[in-house]
Amino acid sequence: MPLTLPQDWNTQLAGELEQPYMQKLLEWLEGEYANETIYPPRSHIFEAFARTSYTNTRVVILGQDPYHGANQAHGLSFSVQPGVRIPPSLRNIYKELNSDLNYDIPEHGTLTSWADQGVLLLNTVLTVRSGVAFSHQRQGWEAFTDAVIHALNQREQPLVFMLWGNHAQQKAASLDPDRHCIISSAHPSPLSARKGFFGSRPFSRTNEFLRQKGMETIDWNLAKYENFATINGDCNDSVLREHQG
Repeated sequence: MPLTLPQDWNTQLAGELEQPYMQKLLEWLEGEYANETIYPPRSHIFEAFARTSYTNTRVVILGQDPYHGANQAHGLSFSVQPGVRIPPSLRNIYKELNSDLNYDIPEHGTLTSWADQGVLLLNTVLTVRSGVAFSHQRQGWEAFTDAVIHALNQREQPLVFMLWGNHAQQKAASLDPDRHCIISSAHPSPLSARKGFFGSRPFSRTNEFLRQKGMETIDWNLAKYENFATINGDCNDSVLREHQG
């Protein structure tokens, strides 16, 4: 059975999924999931695409690779599952959100409400080995997410791309700055947040651009969702379940 992505992404990326590098990646992942602890769980590898369709994407927040701690990653960049301690980079994102829009800092780290509004929370690499950051780099995911960015760049409707850190900013070369809003800054990690992330005001700048283009703005306020206990819905499309060696 061929690999199938959620929603309208399969139409946009069908040709890419047939590329030899992707088949090699899928075969390699079979062994990784069989012999190692890999995050996120198989059912959440394409959660970002399940939550945010190609057509509905208005904003892209680009991360690097998933969190590599137990029970953290669930397929959305910078987001963690309900009940999981908020990681340092996300805490810094919340600090900037508070400074930018004066929203209360939430006590949870789950960003599904952003994704459901059209914020594609994309990592450049979609899987990682437990406890080993960057362990799934240079296996093919970068080529796949390059194709995602290319497809979004071709959209007639303008988008906002938040590129945090040098790794994410490398994607800017494939974007059209005359059509899209590109917000580049330092990464929100504790090592670099004070080098340009704090004070960059990405959330208000995004909404101002969307207003100028006649599009609905993003409700960035997460504090109102303090009481939810589970992630609403799962990604039913698994890269490994859909692929037959």
